[in-house]
Amino acid sequence: MPKAIRKSSEGLRPSRPQLPSTTTTESLRELMAVREIVHAFLNADRPEEVFQFALDRVSPLVGASLASVFIVDGVSELMHLVAAYNWPDRYRPWLGETRVRLGFGPSGEAAAERRIIEVPDVLADPDLEDWAEVAAELGFRSLVALPLVTPTRVLGTVTFYFADAGTRRKESRAMMRLVADQMAATAEKSSLIEELRRTNAALTEANAELEEQYSAVVEARKAKDEFLSNVSHELRTPLTSVLGYISILQEELSGPLTDGQRHDLAHVKRASERLLGLIEDLLELTTLTRGDVSLFVEEFDPALVLQEVAATVPGRPSDVELVVSEPPAFLPRMRSDRKKIARILVSLLGNAYKFTPRGRVELGVALVGDRVEYRVGDTGIGIPAEAQALVFEEFRQLDGSVTRRYGGSGLGLALVRRLSRLLGGDVGMRSTPGAGTVFVVSLPLEFEPALDARGNLTTT
Repeated sequence: MPKAIRKSSEGLRPSRPQLPSTTTTESLRELMAVREIVHAFLNADRPEEVFQFALDRVSPLVGASLASVFIVDGVSELMHLVAAYNWPDRYRPWLGETRVRLGFGPSGEAAAERRIIEVPDVLADPDLEDWAEVAAELGFRSLVALPLVTPTRVLGTVTFYFADAGTRRKESRAMMRLVADQMAATAEKSSLIEELRRTNAALTEANAELEEQYSAVVEARKAKDEFLSNVSHELRTPLTSVLGYISILQEELSGPLTDGQRHDLAHVKRASERLLGLIEDLLELTTLTRGDVSLFVEEFDPALVLQEVAATVPGRPSDVELVVSEPPAFLPRMRSDRKKIARILVSLLGNAYKFTPRGRVELGVALVGDRVEYRVGDTGIGIPAEAQALVFEEFRQLDGSVTRRYGGSGLGLALVRRLSRLLGGDVGMRSTPGAGTVFVVSLPLEFEPALDARGNLTTT
């Protein structure tokens, strides 16, 4: 730009207006071209279009008669032509098939060695004798090949060919280097975008597959729950009738029984009652799973529920002592579903009896903050550390073999957890193999139902 003022021995005074010099005009053209190229680099998705745009704008500014851009083919040793400037028409049909091997020729050497290769005179260079005929036919004498590199890899080469011999001036070299750097950045950006697109497409496909699998699992779970519910209903009705007939036989309404018959009927009745208990557990579990559950919330003494369960649950081994701890003196009344809490305690106490052949079972209740904690502990066989995370899952047993010592369906503790959470609480456990287990059920003193978006009671 012309200077507005100049310094002299007489002080500062306005200088005479000057017309823009040829050098200044050329600098402005270069600046405008760089601005357009950078703008194209920033906004382009396909690097080939930007490469061609850059060659078309920069080649005339640096005086190149021909120009080309080669990009490395993946992990191969070849580079393919992606953009070309001012090549003769007779060569255009074959330009797309042009390949350059890394390390061969000026373009290949520039990429392989990651440095600028400048040949001031192709015809005078003894290492490029094979190029003399090509240079003469295409009309160039010198060239500059610049590598397209990033901090992690080589992407290709941009090569400018000149009709005259000699080295390029400093400004032209700077312009070519700037374009090469921008081309490398564009190619890297495009590669990252394409990789991101592929990754996103893969994630979308994987997500769709997961959704399909999840839907299949939900449908299978629903079918299983419906099957268990239907089968349980169908089994309960005839089994109830069987228990009724057993009671009639035991009362000898159909005639007197021998001692052996009474003994056999007692065994049949106990087995039928265990089977009925299993069916009731299945029905209750499927009801909770499907959300078809109703609660009856009332006010009651939490200690009284514990005492009633202790007095009514059968199955205590003769060598096991039952200890019911004295409740706190000022234990407030509780608002929740009393029957559901009793069901929880029945399962925990029955579980303690089953796994405690001798020793002691303890029951207790306490107030911790605004929550009531029921405690059921035993001195039984305990639970190994690796199995403690599984005991609350459905149909889980410590010993899952057909020859296991302890029977059961593996539903009791699963029901305990579901019922505890249904009532706004949860159940925890600590256990030591060979020393016993303690279950703690923590429930809110004032039950507040959790509703889903439709206003239905939620179960987990």
